[in-house]
Amino acid sequence: ARDHGAVFEDVGLWRRARYFPRGGEDMQAAVARECSAVRTAAGVFDASTLGKIEVVGPDAAEFMNRFYINAWTRLGVGKCRYGLVCRDSGFVYDDGVVGRIAADRFHVTTTTGGAAGVLNMMEDYLQTEWPDLDVWLTSITEEWGVIALQGPKARAILAPLVDGMDISAEALPHMALKEGTIGGVPMRLFRVSFTGEVGFEINVPSGRMRAVWDRIWQAGRPHGLTPYGTEAMHVLRAEKGYLIVGQETDGTMTPGDVGCGWAVSKAKPDFIGKRALALPALNAPDRPQMVGLLTDDPQTVLEEGMQLVRTPGTPAPVSADGHVTSSYYSPALGRSIAIAMVKGGRDRLGETLYAPAIDGAAIKVSIVNPVFYDPEGVRVNG
Repeated sequence: ARDHGAVFEDVGLWRRARYFPRGGEDMQAAVARECSAVRTAAGVFDASTLGKIEVVGPDAAEFMNRFYINAWTRLGVGKCRYGLVCRDSGFVYDDGVVGRIAADRFHVTTTTGGAAGVLNMMEDYLQTEWPDLDVWLTSITEEWGVIALQGPKARAILAPLVDGMDISAEALPHMALKEGTIGGVPMRLFRVSFTGEVGFEINVPSGRMRAVWDRIWQAGRPHGLTPYGTEAMHVLRAEKGYLIVGQETDGTMTPGDVGCGWAVSKAKPDFIGKRALALPALNAPDRPQMVGLLTDDPQTVLEEGMQLVRTPGTPAPVSADGHVTSSYYSPALGRSIAIAMVKGGRDRLGETLYAPAIDGAAIKVSIVNPVFYDPEGVRVNG
């Protein structure tokens, strides 16, 4: 990243590339260029900071089934699934994609800042609640470097580099994985995407990552491959309405609040948070719900944290209907977009709210579906 002129930021215990300015670009210009490259050609991103845990043993599937809110026993080897973890309270704690490497082995990913906490929580439950399970838990965050290759040309760049592996859409569909080698380097290849485009996450031993990155970079240059940073990643995921735990959530949000009620298993006899999620208070129709916002003026970008009220100019104190959690300018849409948590928001699409600004202005916004780009999800399956 330094070789490409990255500007870095602190993320948890890591320093991550935030954006890659060229020719005197400011952050806004650099991010717009990076986002456009991912949408039209391909982008490459260092995702190594994601937490990684191996869950291994004869009872690995049962452990996963008890720990996560969704089901795991029937997930096939070579398949991936989005996993959501709740506390006993029923509130969202962490999330990530999980791949089943073998019948008795899962490759679990967590948020960058949540890795240690999730592993500690796993160990706590294994040792105190489920000591009968034959399972080993190992942190592998530092063992695997992760190169995210995203965009409509990602497959064309990667296909010549992997050794004897068919990565066509038929052989490696979205949310599948394969083990193999890339230039002789051991690899776990996940077909996953946090951008909504065709995406691959190439897991290789950390000590060999730079060599693999350089090969991908050289192969991708004729295709317009562009490095992108965390700021572009945030914009791309927001365009698709993908949540970030810790940004859309604040420790009091349920899976249903953030649009993930579909993930809550109705068939499992038990999992962490199951009882709490059945409480009437956690299913009330006026709970904050994740929605999208569009400003009346498409060039106005809301401040994250802004409160949302029904009537402009109402003197304080006033009860807010919600708040802005994520806000960006979208190059793909040519306008500003935002994600918010709004009371009963999913039943209020089309309604108008106002975001009071520090200067006294009241910014008019409309509540919309949080998936702004490719709502049918066609591009990710390309």
